[in-house]
Amino acid sequence: MNDIETTSFTDGAMFDKTFDEGMALVEETARYLDGKGREEARVLPRKAAMLYAGESMRVTTRLMQAASWLLVQRAVRDGDMERDDALNDRYRLGSREICLGSCAEDTAPLPGELRDLLSRSDSLYRRIARLDDILFGQGEAAPSGARGQMDALAQAFGGN
Repeated sequence: MNDIETTSFTDGAMFDKTFDEGMALVEETARYLDGKGREEARVLPRKAAMLYAGESMRVTTRLMQAASWLLVQRAVRDGDMERDDALNDRYRLGSREICLGSCAEDTAPLPGELRDLLSRSDSLYRRIARLDDILFGQGEAAPSGARGQMDALAQAFGGN
C-alpha cells in the first residue's frame, strides 16, 4: 500500500474498531491474570499450573505485540511518527513464532476464561499480522486505488 492508502486505513472506522478491541482485550486480560486468573491458577494440579503459566505468557506476548503495533499505527496517523520510521523492524509486529504457535498440549485443563482469552488474542494477533503484511509489504501487492484497498482490507479481516 502506498502512504495515502495506509493513511486511509488508519483514518477509517475499521482501524478504530480494531484499536478499541485490542486495547479492551489488553485491559480485560490484565484484570483476569492479576485477579481471578491468579486465584484459579493456585488450585490447578501441577501439570496444569505449568501449562497455565506458559499459556498466560503467550496471551500476554500476543497482546503486547498487538497493542504496540496498534499504538505505532495511531502515532503515524496522528503525525507523531513518520511512516518510514514505522517500517523499521523494531516497530513491526514481532514474536510471530511464539504468538502464532499452538500449544503442544491440550488446553482443556485450563480455566475457561483463559482459554477464551487465548482464542480471542490469537484471532486479534492473526488479523493484525495480516494487516502488517499487507500494509508494509510482506503480503501480495494489492491493486492500486479503492478496489485494491477494499480487497486488502477484506483479506485482512477474513473476507473473500
